[in-house]
Amino acid sequence: MKRTAPKTPSITVSDVARAANVSKATAARVLGGYGVVSDTIRADVVAAAKALDYRPNELARSMTTGRSGIIGVVVGDIENPFFSLAVRGISDAARAAGFNVILANSGERIEVEKAAVRLLIGKRVDGLIVTPSESRDISHLRDIHRSGRPLALLDRALPDLDVDTVTVDDRGIAMRATRILVDAGHRKIAYVTAVDAEGHEYRDLGQIYTSSVRERIDGYLTVCRDAGIDRPERYVRLGATSPAETRRAADEMLSGPDRPTAVLASDSVIALEIFRVIRERGLRVPEDISLITFHDADWTSVTTPPITVIDQPVYALGKSVAELLIRRLKGEPRPAERLILPTSIFERGSVGPPSSTSRSLVRR
Repeated sequence: MKRTAPKTPSITVSDVARAANVSKATAARVLGGYGVVSDTIRADVVAAAKALDYRPNELARSMTTGRSGIIGVVVGDIENPFFSLAVRGISDAARAAGFNVILANSGERIEVEKAAVRLLIGKRVDGLIVTPSESRDISHLRDIHRSGRPLALLDRALPDLDVDTVTVDDRGIAMRATRILVDAGHRKIAYVTAVDAEGHEYRDLGQIYTSSVRERIDGYLTVCRDAGIDRPERYVRLGATSPAETRRAADEMLSGPDRPTAVLASDSVIALEIFRVIRERGLRVPEDISLITFHDADWTSVTTPPITVIDQPVYALGKSVAELLIRRLKGEPRPAERLILPTSIFERGSVGPPSSTSRSLVRR
């Protein structure tokens, strides 16, 4: 019968203090990241902790400092490469500052978002980063802000909530992308988004409650109308919430008598499914349909042709919003900041003039 090896006793703050030749209170201040000590003593304590392989007891530390050392994050769809990369930026910035991250996924549903926020508060997170799924019902976010718990918004702004926010100029970059298509001669330009409404039918901007999507559609429609395109809103397709739903939207718009000659996709997941449907129908990019997408996903540069993309600084969005929150957690007194990061368009091979003749839409 094997004998169980005795457990190695945990290294305590007292052990670190003894090794560094300081008091337990001084060692606790250094290891807990609070209070004031000299640089020499701090270096001695850190060196002793490293030599002893000291690992802090998070529960004990939170009881001592009132801090958990954890940042809560709620995003819309963690399977979307956009949010995955943004979360990596958040995690890297948090780790560099000594924080851990707990991630929750809302699925772009407000009730799930509220439940996630409640859960994270119950976990005693020090602050929260949220991508709000809509702008109508933000009572849970107002409550966080009023409580004094630091809150920052990622990718989507809420004008009525004065908190740190990091976004891009969604309206401006959508206008630039749409102008590329208009300048190529296109008059039938579709915009496809995951945001949904009753019957998947777009009527007006008033039914779009996600700020980034509303601004993109507004920019797209503005350029189309300025170019004299009649009723461009009829080419807005909603509800591309999954590959199956994107395929439904793509089949619907490509089967109609007035099919678009160009598509602007709101993210690379949607664009990939549209690209597949175009190919399956025996159509070509860009000879039959031009295509531009938001987000420079890896696949967009290796297709034939490579896809023209709106390159958003996604990692920097995550890193920047985490850094703003961490500065707030460290007690830095300042007004709320609203950062708008620059974007670029990489013009590749997926945009051309509209076809002079309508090709057969029958699957080959």
